[in-house]
Amino acid sequence: MKRMISATALAAVLGLGGWFALQNNGVTTSTDATADLTLPGAANAQSAAASDGGSAPAVMEMALGAEDAPVEVIEYASYTCPHCASFHANVFDEIKKNYVDTGKVRFVYREVYFDKYGMWASLVARCGGNQDRFFGITDMIYQSQSDWARAGSDAAIAEGLRKIGRLAGLGNDELEACLTDGDKLRALVEWYQANAEQDEVRSTPSFVIEGELYSNMNYGDFAEILDAKLADQ
Repeated sequence: MKRMISATALAAVLGLGGWFALQNNGVTTSTDATADLTLPGAANAQSAAASDGGSAPAVMEMALGAEDAPVEVIEYASYTCPHCASFHANVFDEIKKNYVDTGKVRFVYREVYFDKYGMWASLVARCGGNQDRFFGITDMIYQSQSDWARAGSDAAIAEGLRKIGRLAGLGNDELEACLTDGDKLRALVEWYQANAEQDEVRSTPSFVIEGELYSNMNYGDFAEILDAKLADQ
């Protein structure tokens, strides 16, 4: 069963109050600047306080493949979603080999945030700075999801993610800077919320293929849809 996005549940976990609301079984945007987003600091949890008026950090769109590829696929996924980990273990590599690397598909990955642990994982994945490194760290996060996501305490989960970052070549100071970047976290959550509302995403993994929304599927079904979209170009 796919993991469903529950705005109320996310609000409860993060203490967002009215900033995040559920409406007509979808995701809708509100603008409560007092939202408190939890970060894993050196002495346990810290918070992402509202910006003091400076411009929000830019959020980089993470994508693989030629910018002029005839078909675009956007994946919406959560790092704590088991079905997303299964997709990346069993389907994604075949899509990359047969469609992305051959210039047929541009594959965009957009994070969905069910909980603070998925947010922390996103900060680690994006800590690498470039897209190739992001997708490499993303693979590592999904491959070891059953370990770090079930580590128990906040501190243990944060340390599991730091370990992945170190294995990917990130330094301790670099990781701490990423994991305590409240402005970046706030920008990511607002970016996710706007994208999810625009594309009517309500569960993960979800895929927007040439503007049409699809739910999770196996490689055969995915390839059939991609071939049909390519034939229409």
